[in-house]
Amino acid sequence: MLRKDFLWGGATAANQMEGAYNKDGKGLTSVDVSTRGTKNEPRRVTFCTPDGKYDSLSLYELDQMPKGSTIMVLDGYDYPNHDAIDFYHHYKEDIALFAELGLTSLRMSIAWARIFPNGDDEIPNEEGLKFYDKVFGELKKYKIEPLVTLSHYETPLALTNKWNSWADRRTIDCFIKYCEVIFKRYKNVVKYWLTFNEINSITIGSWGAWVAGGVVTSDPEVQANAAHYQLVASAAAVKLGHEINPDFQFGCMLEMAPAYAYTCHPLDVLESIKAMHETYLYGDVQCRGYYPVYKLKEYERKGIHLDLTDADKEILKNGTVDYIGFSYYMTTVKTVNPDILKNARLVNGNIQGGLENPYLKTSEWNWQIDPVGLRVSLDMLYERYQLPLMIVEIGLGAIDTMNDGKINDDYRIQFLKEHIEQMKLAIEDDGVDVLGLYPWGFIDQVSASTGEMAKRYGVIYVDKQDDGTGDFKRIKKASFDWYQTVIKSNGEIL
Repeated sequence: MLRKDFLWGGATAANQMEGAYNKDGKGLTSVDVSTRGTKNEPRRVTFCTPDGKYDSLSLYELDQMPKGSTIMVLDGYDYPNHDAIDFYHHYKEDIALFAELGLTSLRMSIAWARIFPNGDDEIPNEEGLKFYDKVFGELKKYKIEPLVTLSHYETPLALTNKWNSWADRRTIDCFIKYCEVIFKRYKNVVKYWLTFNEINSITIGSWGAWVAGGVVTSDPEVQANAAHYQLVASAAAVKLGHEINPDFQFGCMLEMAPAYAYTCHPLDVLESIKAMHETYLYGDVQCRGYYPVYKLKEYERKGIHLDLTDADKEILKNGTVDYIGFSYYMTTVKTVNPDILKNARLVNGNIQGGLENPYLKTSEWNWQIDPVGLRVSLDMLYERYQLPLMIVEIGLGAIDTMNDGKINDDYRIQFLKEHIEQMKLAIEDDGVDVLGLYPWGFIDQVSASTGEMAKRYGVIYVDKQDDGTGDFKRIKKASFDWYQTVIKSNGEIL
């Protein structure tokens, strides 16, 4: 049985749903300069070189950007997040739909650049705060508990142009100033917080550094320190939040993709353990309050200098989280066998990718579907940290087809049903403490990975197309009624 106060939610992100990218004083973010991509063509970032040339680079090539370039919005490019699904003007309609669905909680984020347009402004933008006042007011009206992410894959662009964003320690102070304003403004409105969305993604190549931190680099030392500054900022935010309201509950947010060994060869097993260190590092620091030895030894071997001060150590120790939030979309497969690596088919994933697992099905976007992997994730995290867990993202990106005004997305229902069954087994058979479940994009949003609208996750369809057409009309899919029943029965009827 699920707990009686189980949080049945849905997950969103400001940059993927709000739109109104330059309205009411909002500043540009790292997402606002990211173009639309496709399954086969990555998103690009636009900029002006020091000699005045306008250009763009793939998210995987940002380290090739000429030094001194200014990242900016340019004419002639398609930026899908500028309009997104226009939640900024549809929030009342949407929240009423969320209430009809039966949501008891909504995961949302606050756009930092809507509050501090340049990231380091002297005073906050009151118009931005007023917008979230209204959103929280509507949620309270329908008794929907907000779960707020403070930084969800967007950073004020001005900080990137000024000092390469999280590659510079000064960004910590900017973030804490923003957090203080938010915590004080909403100290009696919000209980549950997440600091950085999928914080472990920042060190997964140059794309990860850009997506998770607005950092232009593929240098491993720069990435390591950008991640470190985010970890320090997270701990400082937790400490500050607990001082402002001791009832605040803070979670870290990990991208969880369990690594399986391709074979039972001991070296494959060891490779899978090493792969998990890339996730566990962030959980270890945020849950335990210090860097694990395995990571410090790795930095030592690679000659990476970590800017870890005594003051940082104290902040990390005093800013541990209350629960663990994580996203789960897929699992990965690891091997050291060169013949397998050479000949095996590769699959993509939620930033991470790997070898194809022959026992699993694959989505239209080449993400492998593994319901049991959710139970594996829950068991792994709970055994390691003994903290309550929240599944704050899970879902299936697919092409939805409308027939006679209806969308029969049985594939999405089947996906969620199988994963909820595995969640219940982890709770009932394994004793894992799970606070809530938040399917990603329960309303269609712009895809973070490709910038597409065609890659839909929601149980609510939004009439916004990749060619710019659409009137933003909201339409319930078949999965809407199904999820409504699941919530009403507290997970008993699937």
